[in-house]
Amino acid sequence: MDNPTNQDLLVNYEHEEDCVYLDDDDDDDVDGTYYIYVINAILSGTARLNILLPTATILAFSILAPLVTNDGVCTNLSRWLMGFLLAILAASCVFFTFIDSFRTATGRLYYGVATFRGIWTFNGGRKKPRVPSNYKLRWADIFHASLSLVAFLTFAGSHQDVVGCYYPTMPRRLTNTLPLLVGFVVSVLLVMFPSKRRGIGYPFLLRGDAMYSRC
Repeated sequence: MDNPTNQDLLVNYEHEEDCVYLDDDDDDDVDGTYYIYVINAILSGTARLNILLPTATILAFSILAPLVTNDGVCTNLSRWLMGFLLAILAASCVFFTFIDSFRTATGRLYYGVATFRGIWTFNGGRKKPRVPSNYKLRWADIFHASLSLVAFLTFAGSHQDVVGCYYPTMPRRLTNTLPLLVGFVVSVLLVMFPSKRRGIGYPFLLRGDAMYSRC
């Protein structure tokens, strides 16, 4: 016949082992959930890079730069025109970063520009979102606009036609390496600190993503 004290100790020991196993399973579930969230954040941020990066502005610049600079053989007039083009496209980078959108109660989509007082819609500001304070201009927007501006100016300044027009003695190794390095750093920062703006061309699949929700 077994001692009752030994039986109690054996039961308590088995119960403690079960509790340890349950705690390990809970930790694994928490770790798995965290890793899934990180992966989803990276993939969602990567999908938005074509919106956050000035891809359309760079495309327009790549088309117009050879025409304005005569393939890098510049005159004084073409240098002034090139500078004017750079200023216009740089301003567009900042402007499109501040574009946002919202839906009304009927489901209609409206676009506007974020300001310190809220969003100003393109129809004269007559339509307003349900929570206007969620659409005010913030310091994060200026941060994202700065990244977009830096990416564009780095690419434009390293373009062969601009280099031939303004500083033809610049080493080719620098003009080939600098845009790649800056583009990589800017892309990483945009993935790590994504914008919540839903501007023109915002990916449809991300409109219901909780990560970018402002509700």
